[in-house]
Amino acid sequence: MASEIISIDLINYQDQLQTKKKEGKTFLFDQIRKKWLSLQPEELVRQLMIQYLITEKNYNANRFSLEKGIKVMNQDRRFDVLVFDKNMNPFVLIECKAPKVKISEASFSQIHAYNYDLKVPFLILCNGIQTYCYEINWEKKEGRFLDEIPDYPQ
Repeated sequence: MASEIISIDLINYQDQLQTKKKEGKTFLFDQIRKKWLSLQPEELVRQLMIQYLITEKNYNANRFSLEKGIKVMNQDRRFDVLVFDKNMNPFVLIECKAPKVKISEASFSQIHAYNYDLKVPFLILCNGIQTYCYEINWEKKEGRFLDEIPDYPQ
């Protein structure tokens, strides 16, 4: 895969996450959905990426949509994270994987399929170790990997 891996140390944002233990299980507070979730590897990556985007890239916490259903080729699917710009246009679509899941061509195919109807200009794939950002120019029907995640549009 000829692409640019973006260097982001998501673990730096772990202290910003709220966790609690109950009956031997660890839970993580989702500040977007305002609820406690079972701490799973993919969920940890999702929450760390959200913290990074809010803290470092000035993303508006009120513009995140998490794990919503969409139709992909007549099949029900769920995207991980969709971020809207200030005019509520889809801006970034994010697919999170657990750290043990390698980001592959299949991962890129998955996020592109999710984006077929959404027409989001930026796609992010992250497993907590590797992060990729891909920009799509829908008018020119071309795309390119970026060496950083875009800031939130002002």
